[in-house]
Amino acid sequence: MKTLLEMSGVSVSFDGFKAINNLSFRIGEPELRAIIGPNGAGKTTFMDIITGKTRPDEGTVIYGEKSISLLKMSESQIAMAGVGRKFQKPTVFEAQSVRENLAMALKNKRGPFDVLLYRKTKRGAERIEELAEIIGLTDSLPRIAGELSHGQKQWLEIGMLLAQDPRLLLVDEPAAGMTPAEREHTTDLLKRAAEKHAVVVVEHDMEFIRRLDCRVTVLCEGSVLAEGSLDHVTSNPEVIEVYLGR
Repeated sequence: MKTLLEMSGVSVSFDGFKAINNLSFRIGEPELRAIIGPNGAGKTTFMDIITGKTRPDEGTVIYGEKSISLLKMSESQIAMAGVGRKFQKPTVFEAQSVRENLAMALKNKRGPFDVLLYRKTKRGAERIEELAEIIGLTDSLPRIAGELSHGQKQWLEIGMLLAQDPRLLLVDEPAAGMTPAEREHTTDLLKRAAEKHAVVVVEHDMEFIRRLDCRVTVLCEGSVLAEGSLDHVTSNPEVIEVYLGR
């Protein structure tokens, strides 16, 4: 498996507080990875650095076959290079149908005239059907997105990310606020996405992470504390102290 993203020696401080401290991390393509850690461990800042929202004080973030530095790119350039991010709160176009949401997200030319001249292509329509099947919303394609349940909105947003054909997906707390059945479907969806893409899931829900059945990275005070299977990291005395000793 080839490495898609490699961070090394990354540090960033906010007002003297080291949010990320000499962090190194790599993910292959395709690969599924979970990131856990107590509040304030640096999980959000970690994603902010990869997406270009936060610039580190030191370190490197190298991406793709050409080993390009993400630190030299803007947020929009990083997104165009294939890094997609899903925030905790779903942001779908509530007044549009599920089908229209997926159509808007498809990887089309994005200039002002391209949007005006947007043509419904056969390939586009097929791709929307494919995505709806992956996220489990085929029957809901004509529905207005605002009517969907919280879990269904999360799936739609993951579908909209997949529509942009990213190579790396960063997914923040997908299980939050879901029913057990919705969480189960979300696990399956992310595992399926990770067959073709690199997927990083930041999550608190240990049961959810156990079902993902992937390599886990534990962050603490902005550094990697442990890495390995969930059983491996949760039997680590330092990890137990960080999680239970607070």
